[in-house]
Amino acid sequence: MALLKSAHGGNIREAAALLGIAPGELLDFSANINPLGMPASLRQAIVDNPGCAERYPDVEYQQLHQALAAHHQLPAAHILDGNGETASIFTLVHGLKPRRAMIVIPGFAEYRRALQTVDCEVVEYALRERDGWQLTDAILDALTPALDCLFLCTPNNPTGLLPERGLLEAIAQRCRALNISLILDEAFLDFIPDQPGFIPLLAQHPHVWVLRSLTKFYAIPGLRLGYLLNADAQAVARLRARQMPWSINAYAALAGEIILQDRAYQRATWQWLQEEGARFYAQLQEMAGLTVWPGRANYLFLRCDRADFDLQYALLRQHVLIRSCANYPGLDSRYFRVAIRSAEENDQLLAACAGCWPEAYCRMTPPGTIANRCCCGQWAAMSLSASRHCRNSTSCRRRSSSRPTTLPLCATLRP
Repeated sequence: MALLKSAHGGNIREAAALLGIAPGELLDFSANINPLGMPASLRQAIVDNPGCAERYPDVEYQQLHQALAAHHQLPAAHILDGNGETASIFTLVHGLKPRRAMIVIPGFAEYRRALQTVDCEVVEYALRERDGWQLTDAILDALTPALDCLFLCTPNNPTGLLPERGLLEAIAQRCRALNISLILDEAFLDFIPDQPGFIPLLAQHPHVWVLRSLTKFYAIPGLRLGYLLNADAQAVARLRARQMPWSINAYAALAGEIILQDRAYQRATWQWLQEEGARFYAQLQEMAGLTVWPGRANYLFLRCDRADFDLQYALLRQHVLIRSCANYPGLDSRYFRVAIRSAEENDQLLAACAGCWPEAYCRMTPPGTIANRCCCGQWAAMSLSASRHCRNSTSCRRRSSSRPTTLPLCATLRP
């Protein structure tokens, strides 16, 4: 059973209330947002354009659509913006009105919620751990004429894994033959620079819809901006006619006009993820009691193998919030999703894991050291002559001068 009621990550208010602390005291690994923060180019544009708040945005968002069209080298008529990608999911489902749709589990919860609003029957296709949580060609046989819609998340949320390119194209061809609308959610694909996604192939596949998000990569979840793409301009126009006017606020529209041109920010993000993602993955892999899968996006999927142990709650007690996957169909309370953040923040999570059970940390410490427990409860690798207090916080160093507990590194705890 999930500790928190929220169906999504990022609900620091609920988590903080559970501890009786302020939300700002939590280190949030439950939401997959770029730790580089909002691009400086956008921050300056917001400062320079206070008048955006004093007038209605263009009801057709012409400049935004032109910017998106130029970025993807598609006609603007093939693109429809939305108040975050989730809004685009609901817009699309309400336009298509499928009767029987397939979703892949585990997967993003809003596909099911959107389909239920149009009384659509939802068919589940389950990924299997013995396949490494990867999509296989077995899904081709599961696609039948009884379906009229298929949702796929590429990369998958929560696993972060990508289906093979050839399989994705085979699925698209199978869907076309069976008159099934294929909806590809590429919300996190921008984090993978060597993957063009399906957008370049849309002209040959008018039955395929692609969903994109700008809030994760560009760290603007509070602004909300997503969009959908399809090669059938008339189909897109029908959806646009159903959309509420002024569905995007002026600053979100401004963001979309600016951030796609910020090449320096994009390169910095890719370099950060390549370096820090690999390091963080390797460090988590070394921890006893954790199984980690090699995701391609800005988050990692893991399983806690320690029996009768709630990893989310143990970390939350140390003011670190991770995403439990217990409410994902097909998963249980052993599975978690962890965002990749800055090196300093990732080290704090690793240290918090060590605070949960020191034997997990013992595998990470070099020979000749011991695992010390500070008076604040923080475990860390220290030499025998180390300070009696960890460097976890200023408040720790102010606490009592009692010596820390020491735990010798036992050879049996090493891999």
